Amino acid sequence: MEAKGYTQDGTVDLRGRPVLVSKTGKWKACAFLVGYEAFERMAFYGIATNLVNYLTTQLHEDTVSSVRNVNNWSGAVWITPILGAYIADTYIGRFWTFTVSSLFYVMGMMLLTLAVSLKSFKPTCRNGVCNKASDSQIAFFYMALYTIAIGAGGTKPNISTFGADQFDDFDPHEKELKVSFFNWWMFSSFLGALVATLCLVYIQENLGWGLGYGIPTVGLLLSLFIFYLGTPIYRHKVRKTKSPAKDLIQVLITAFKNRKLQLPNNPSELHEFELQHYMNSGKRKVQHSPMFRFLDKAAIKEGSIDNSRLPCTITQVEGAKLVLGMLLIWLVTLVPNTIWAQINTLFVKQGTTLDRNLNSRFSIPAASLGSFVTLSMLLSVPMYDRYFVPFMRRKTGNPRGITLLQRLFIGFVIQVSAIAIAYVVEVRRMHVIRVHHIAGPKEVVPMSIFWLLPQYVLLGIADVFNAIGLLEFFYDQSPEDMQSLGTTFFTSGIGVGNFLNSFLVTMVDKITGRNGRTSWIGNNLNDCHLDFYYGFLLVISILNIGAFLWASSKYIYKREYTEEEGCVQIDQIKAKAIDTSPLGLQV
Repeated sequence: MEAKGYTQDGTVDLRGRPVLVSKTGKWKACAFLVGYEAFERMAFYGIATNLVNYLTTQLHEDTVSSVRNVNNWSGAVWITPILGAYIADTYIGRFWTFTVSSLFYVMGMMLLTLAVSLKSFKPTCRNGVCNKASDSQIAFFYMALYTIAIGAGGTKPNISTFGADQFDDFDPHEKELKVSFFNWWMFSSFLGALVATLCLVYIQENLGWGLGYGIPTVGLLLSLFIFYLGTPIYRHKVRKTKSPAKDLIQVLITAFKNRKLQLPNNPSELHEFELQHYMNSGKRKVQHSPMFRFLDKAAIKEGSIDNSRLPCTITQVEGAKLVLGMLLIWLVTLVPNTIWAQINTLFVKQGTTLDRNLNSRFSIPAASLGSFVTLSMLLSVPMYDRYFVPFMRRKTGNPRGITLLQRLFIGFVIQVSAIAIAYVVEVRRMHVIRVHHIAGPKEVVPMSIFWLLPQYVLLGIADVFNAIGLLEFFYDQSPEDMQSLGTTFFTSGIGVGNFLNSFLVTMVDKITGRNGRTSWIGNNLNDCHLDFYYGFLLVISILNIGAFLWASSKYIYKREYTEEEGCVQIDQIKAKAIDTSPLGLQV
């Protein structure tokens, strides 16, 4: 196959035919994909960034309810990819799952545009007094929102992994290109988010919500048209296992059945096929690791409880170990994702209380400050990819510059700094409120909104390390046939983080507002203690750093065998990342 110029990883075209290296894949194929990502991000952030304001000013929900509903919807958008990834990995593949889901996404955007445009779908106002939204109006609005969430379930986990599939892991040059792929993929995502936070938010508040949602809807349709123009040059991964999740379940069940058996001292005595078997089947053989050794009992040859079938192979067992290891890392990303959830909720409401006037004619929408998160990302990604990675590569010898877990650690530390600054700024805001005797919910605090700028900028820089790092980590470390499902570790972490913030906001409001006391998070942010809530988030973030250090010390990177020049070698990119010490410091 290689002699005829075909890809070495067994990728095919849409009809299942082997594809030529020269005519398919790589960045020329990804060029058709990044347009969709930019417009989809523009649509998502066009909704998410200012949704809390729409719910409070247009549907007249209270602060806690609006924050909870924004978090619940955002959580659904990031959780549904679990189902979409499972369908892609097990049944119809990434391309067709994305195709069907994108139709739901566009339909949801159209319905949402109608919901904010037509008078019959909005509450009526007379003499400045507005009625609450009716049950049917609320139902239609949230039906549109959650239709988008269903669409996102199939597009989010598959479009990025489909882009990564355009690079052949068996080709050294393409593998090197793939190292930069996720950085530049997220760069296109940041561009879409920037347009949303700078332009769409202003349009929504000054020219109309219908126009503000209609523009990204049209953009999404255009990007889908461009995406399908690239169909002839796309590469498609062939599913080598009918049900990847079945192997995981089988390992867990077999290990439990064999729990009383003694493990052999030498891992080579465990069941495994020869390398030639994997070469013939197109699969990859994974090397044994000492992580989660209790699962090795699923590969015991002699004395297995279930003699009716062959024991699991080491490669199957290592796949289960990878999933458990990623789950361990996933758990310690939940608190950082809860911090991230503040950008579209409490940070925005906090900004509405501050002085937003640039001059007598122009006032900055509070949600537009989120553009500085995106701007800091856009500036940081090229610097990270072009300067930081080559510099660290020379120091460490690691093709990525630093290990994936080191990248996450740096991002989490920067994020802790951001929430610490948010706490200090809120303390300052409360001081100004007391000095000027401000009490009303609509009174403007004589303090510039740009006081919030440092926390936004730092969260943007942190995201270059932890968001992109997490996306790459979960794709890279997933078992071979579960890379779409593996990517949902990234998306579901964001989703659970939003749900966790929704839960925390609700519980903090109930507990702190008991017996007539002032709630930390109330409808009147000028008469509550948001600083206490930020202080609480700071404490759990610091504790989470300790939990991350512990989890990273337990994690061992995936090791695969490849055939290169007639020799059996460990995949070099992954081998450089292997380490059992905390954060992989000894690279």
